[in-house]
Amino acid sequence: MEWGTRRMTAQTEGAAAAMAAEPEPPAPPSVSSDVLRLAEAYVFASPQPVTAAMLRPLLPDRLDPAGVLAALQRHVAVRGVVLVEAGGGWAFRTAPDLAGPLGTVLAPARRLPRAAMEVLAAIALHQPVTRAGIEAVRGAALAQPVLDALLDAGLVAPAGRKEAPGRPTLWATTRRFLEVFGLRSIHDLPGFDMAGLAAVDAQGGAGDRDAP
Repeated sequence: MEWGTRRMTAQTEGAAAAMAAEPEPPAPPSVSSDVLRLAEAYVFASPQPVTAAMLRPLLPDRLDPAGVLAALQRHVAVRGVVLVEAGGGWAFRTAPDLAGPLGTVLAPARRLPRAAMEVLAAIALHQPVTRAGIEAVRGAALAQPVLDALLDAGLVAPAGRKEAPGRPTLWATTRRFLEVFGLRSIHDLPGFDMAGLAAVDAQGGAGDRDAP
């Protein structure tokens, strides 16, 4: 037993020595306050969410743009405006805990009618989807003014045509939709199911058509 104990001790000491001999991975370069200010200004001024690829040209070669965005997110975490992932990139949004107080003094944003929200949900969850597919999901006809409201808001757009009789237009959500609802991608939607489109379109069948 004593020999076995000495052998295990020697093995343990040998492993520890080998680990100590291995060089530690270099620490990531620190992000200076100047770089953070530059990234913050870019995200603030950009008309669309900023991706790591978009930020790359502004940074020194030694810095990883994704790391800079993560550092900026930590830097502003306790402020009234925070950095969040939305629309495939990063954007500033009001801190969630301030929504209540701000709601007492700011005018509420214009809301879409219920019918438009139902159509938007049908398109988002089954895209790309035809008009007949949307109507099958809702169980009601799709009025053109409702679709026009979504188009005017930039929330949906044509996404090609279905290879079926009449080649009806396919509809899908836009990057603007992701930005407005604070989503990184369409897959962040609860209940997202691309496979559901097959069942929906099966109900539409050859009856798919576009409005005149």
